[in-house]
Amino acid sequence: MRIFAALTLATALLCVSPAAPAAATSSGTAAPGSATVVPVQVTGAPAKRFNLVILGDGYTEAEQARFRADADRHLNVMWSIEPFKSYRNYINVYRVDIVSGESGISCDPGLDAPRRTTPLSMGFWGRCNPASVQRLITMDNAAATRYADLVTGTTSGNRQILALANSGTYGGAGGSYATASGSNSMSALISPHELGHSLGGLQDEYDYYQRGVPGGAYTGGEPASAHHTLLTEREMLDQRGKWWRWLGEPSESGGRIGRYEGGLYYTTGVWRPSAHSMMKTLGYYFDQVSREVMTQRITAKTMLVQDATPADGPVGADRVLWVEPMRPVGHSLVTTWSVDGKDLPGDRDSLDLRTLGLAPGTHTVTATVSDPTEFVRDPAVRAAMTRTRTWTVDTAITTPPDGLQPEIVSATPTDRPVGRDDVVYVETTHPAATVPDVTWTLNGRTYHGTDLDLGALDAGSGPLTATLGGRTLTWAVDAATPSTAYELSKPLARSGDTYVYNGPFTMRLTGTDDRDGHVVSESRVDGDGWFNYFGWPTSSELPWTFSEQGTVIDSLVYGKLPRGRHVVEYRSIDAAGNYGKARSFTVTTIAPPPACTSTVTGTHRGPLTVTGGVTCLDGAQVTGVVTVRPGASLVVKGGRITGAVTADRPAEVHLLGARVDGALAVHGAATLTIAGADLRGAALLTGGGGTAVLTGSTVKGALACQGVRPADLGVPNTVKGGDRCGDLADGRPAGHAYEAVRHTGR
Repeated sequence: MRIFAALTLATALLCVSPAAPAAATSSGTAAPGSATVVPVQVTGAPAKRFNLVILGDGYTEAEQARFRADADRHLNVMWSIEPFKSYRNYINVYRVDIVSGESGISCDPGLDAPRRTTPLSMGFWGRCNPASVQRLITMDNAAATRYADLVTGTTSGNRQILALANSGTYGGAGGSYATASGSNSMSALISPHELGHSLGGLQDEYDYYQRGVPGGAYTGGEPASAHHTLLTEREMLDQRGKWWRWLGEPSESGGRIGRYEGGLYYTTGVWRPSAHSMMKTLGYYFDQVSREVMTQRITAKTMLVQDATPADGPVGADRVLWVEPMRPVGHSLVTTWSVDGKDLPGDRDSLDLRTLGLAPGTHTVTATVSDPTEFVRDPAVRAAMTRTRTWTVDTAITTPPDGLQPEIVSATPTDRPVGRDDVVYVETTHPAATVPDVTWTLNGRTYHGTDLDLGALDAGSGPLTATLGGRTLTWAVDAATPSTAYELSKPLARSGDTYVYNGPFTMRLTGTDDRDGHVVSESRVDGDGWFNYFGWPTSSELPWTFSEQGTVIDSLVYGKLPRGRHVVEYRSIDAAGNYGKARSFTVTTIAPPPACTSTVTGTHRGPLTVTGGVTCLDGAQVTGVVTVRPGASLVVKGGRITGAVTADRPAEVHLLGARVDGALAVHGAATLTIAGADLRGAALLTGGGGTAVLTGSTVKGALACQGVRPADLGVPNTVKGGDRCGDLADGRPAGHAYEAVRHTGR
């Protein structure tokens, strides 16, 4: 019988050194190399759980609070990513606070940076190896093992080491152990990627090894990797090979599951399942192929059947048989029973043999525990996630009294709120003569059983209690979803949640919740994959930047948004795992104005004639008529023109947030953009076969169009003096496919 109770976080801390008992200096401070084991999340006995051991390196005694904050941030992001989110209850987390005599790690950020003496000897460039790559953080694995061994009950077979370096530089590695920098804006996305390597055995889907250098052509045979292949989609279906069961479905990381060239550090000749899963681009989710592998690997490090009625000898038919299955967060495992090969109806963790009316003699009773998760489709993986227990039942045996009383011995942790869709559970003692009856109450309603599926009840917020015998446990139910606010840089024009830009723009997302805890925000463009909002690669405090060409940082291109119309959705996930409602805004990006050949600022008195090139009025005050000759261009950004503006067959005219007090007449412009303008007089726009945009502007005089139909791009204009243009064209072309991060070598 399991007697481990995981009702609250363990409070005892183990303070030791891996080589000798912890020592203190004469001033009472901790000695370099000393360590403290801190249980962060304990859901069961270490021998029956997957144990994640987080080590810190390069954090001095004064910087231990920083290590705690870094570890918390990594965990909070990890809990928002499947399958870690659904299988959180399978995982114990222990933090090992290791005191370093020096701050930071070696060769950060380059080979010419100092070599530092730290307990794990972590370093960039594969511990300062010129033949390695800059972003590769490795460590002394033997030292890491010694520190991990301080966590009682964990072994190499049931744990995974994740070491965080005291660094704000991007980097990490995945092998036997996973590493990541602690405080880079993208660090919390590095760690699940590296766990994909170390825990899942997944391979990189990068089409390069050295950034900025194309990876070349793959010339090997069919890869052993579950998520790389040489097969075509038709061959996968015909041979029932690789990810054939997922082909054609929407990918959890965006696009559809199919066949995309590049991976294993090669640009051509090998294919992956999705355009950009986590193993290719940090910020997106695992796709279904990788998620299935990760689900199996997490499960394999646990005991699916935690405990059961002993089966080392025959049992009587006058008793209750029981099993204790693992308890995922969002669903329940299924336990079915059979007697002498005949299946019994129902799904239950206990079977009262007295209700079966067994004939005299011996019988075989089998309990089968399986995981019905939709994350798994491979029958071999499903079989690996199934366990059975079998008993011989002899009706001649009388079961002696065991003296056990029904009591709660463990449960879903009560030290944090549970989510609105969680399955909350308790484990009990198991008297041979009775099935313990756990009574649940939520918002005045009563339920019975060893677990309660809140998602099926839709019962709302309120305290949840479970009572058995003289003990009652209480959970806070967080049924409220988080909200997300977005903030964009100033547009050319706006109407509600519709925006127009003619150049780069920024987006900041801020997630909030009614309870304490970390909130993870994310966005997606044009229905593609959800992408974690971490700020900007160079700083978590900076907003995300979209631009037509993207921004190159360390040979990766971020935020490249093709010209056209795009729908950006955004949402957040709170600490209890609740998803907020996805909301959206629409952005249309248009061509920027041409580069200026001459610029006018300040005050210009008298007429202004543009005879050639590109004249820009940048916040200028012009008191006179402005004339644009054929082939010339005028760009007005803000400011005011008190006279009329006339342009005959110009190359381009851009009136951007400007005020024009006189009449406007533009004929035959190759490109005409009027956005956010204040036109106080009449406006006559006549055709010439070019492109025309009139959006978010006010026309106080009459507006007339002849031979041209401007587009308002979804941001209406206000015309007060009579509108003879009629309905303007929507004119919002759909943008090409967006990818948050691209390699410059593509």
